Amino acid sequence: MDPRLNLFENPVAGKFLKYVISAGKAIESSTLSATTRELVLLRASQINGCSVCVDMHTKDAAEHGETAVRLHLVAAWREATVFTEAERAALELAEQGTRTADGNGGVPDEVWANAAKHYDEDELAALVGTIAVINAFNRINIMTQQPAGDYVPGMFG
Repeated sequence: MDPRLNLFENPVAGKFLKYVISAGKAIESSTLSATTRELVLLRASQINGCSVCVDMHTKDAAEHGETAVRLHLVAAWREATVFTEAERAALELAEQGTRTADGNGGVPDEVWANAAKHYDEDELAALVGTIAVINAFNRINIMTQQPAGDYVPGMFG
């Protein structure tokens, strides 16, 4: 599959992507664990059907030591026993924040309160930012039909 738009060669797309990437980099310096961040990135990408982001975040998580069992179970996290209560709260926040168009009225108070039991205000801000940024990347990649499968951890610097 050929992409509809080369995001790295088009000057407008390149400039836009620099800002989105910069937003993501700001989150990386937060105290939110890399493991939680990768699980959230993967789950939102699964929901949105963004194959290039699923490819990337599965491989990045594995590169950071995530196990194959946990990666395979992210899509079924509610029934899986391999996630901590904090990770489950983050995954639920990611799902609710990603599925806002499903008519659920936004993120329910119970979901936010559960996440707030496990994460401090800075970590909650990092979760919100992570969810927002990955949803932006998912939509960019889906609209432009970016191909998946060739990602190598670290290839984008």
